[in-house]
Amino acid sequence: MSNNMIPMDDSSRLVDEVARAISTHIPLRIRGGNTKSFLGRQTSAEAVELDVRSHSGIVQYEPTELIITARAGTPVAELTSALDAAGQMLPCEPPEFDGKATLGGAVAAGLSGPRRPWAGSVRDFVLGVRLITGEAKHLRFGGEVMKNVAGYDMSRLAAGSFGSLGVITEVSMKVLPKSRARRSLVLEIEATEAMTELSAWRRGALPVTGACYADGQLHVRLEGGEGSVASAVDRIGGEELDMQFWTRLREQKLPFFDNLRPLWRVSLPSAAPLMSLPGDVLLDWGGAQRWLKTAAASTEVRAVAQAAGGHATRFSRRATPDLPDAESPFAPLAAPLARLHRELKCRLDPHGIFNPGRLYAEI
Repeated sequence: MSNNMIPMDDSSRLVDEVARAISTHIPLRIRGGNTKSFLGRQTSAEAVELDVRSHSGIVQYEPTELIITARAGTPVAELTSALDAAGQMLPCEPPEFDGKATLGGAVAAGLSGPRRPWAGSVRDFVLGVRLITGEAKHLRFGGEVMKNVAGYDMSRLAAGSFGSLGVITEVSMKVLPKSRARRSLVLEIEATEAMTELSAWRRGALPVTGACYADGQLHVRLEGGEGSVASAVDRIGGEELDMQFWTRLREQKLPFFDNLRPLWRVSLPSAAPLMSLPGDVLLDWGGAQRWLKTAAASTEVRAVAQAAGGHATRFSRRATPDLPDAESPFAPLAAPLARLHRELKCRLDPHGIFNPGRLYAEI
């Protein structure tokens, strides 16, 4: 099925397929652009594919309201183009993966780009969703304004759920204007000194919106008013860096990612110090996200991450067979949290048809 489709509302077909899955007790494997199929566990072999790409198109966009609403099969690149024409952006920078990533998949996976620590995550910008529930009902949750409601906040729960709670059909996202000034710099600096400088710049409220350390170089992105950016450039120094660096980082197209060793994402507190990781490391998010290429056992990687107050996610299986069914690529859940996940799954997907096992074997 081509990703270049005529925008249309195909929700009736999706609801019918969910209803059929419920009646036949055959699970569904929900897919959009299929750009994140490498992340997470494989769903049941008996699952039938539910392709949402035909349900696409921007439903509503009023730049003065800073809100865009689009169907789940809409390519993220299409939203980016529409927003760019109005001088606006998705601040969370979800990856586009060669233009194939869809809005529904971006929300379901919850992956954010280099601006995440300074602007917020995908979840922070989701205002509302439409969702096909485990009872084959097409419901709207949330809205086009931030508000607290009783019960489940499905708009937030959908983000990062990997389709395990329902079929996302439509999303309303908060957007922001692009900054008037943007500069990108690179400095030759030791890793420990880079972390020290980043802490000082954070305390000094410099307009940093990207900080990545790799191969002995600190890459910094600055965005804001003309005066604040110019002042920050004077303070930081360094050489000019092509802004495309941040796109390549977001899309995992830097040379660092071109390797056959398994890739891990180690998520740590923002103030976590440098530590020894068993492999090659690239620091993103000012050090809060550390990409690790290693052949080390998952137990070793997770133990190091946990000791530093974080967790590790197996982000690809490029070089090795799938992990054993008993081991999730995602960080193991503590017993109380695992129980809450199971209860939530049972409540929202009582027939267990949505991407069973994609997050954890029992969910």
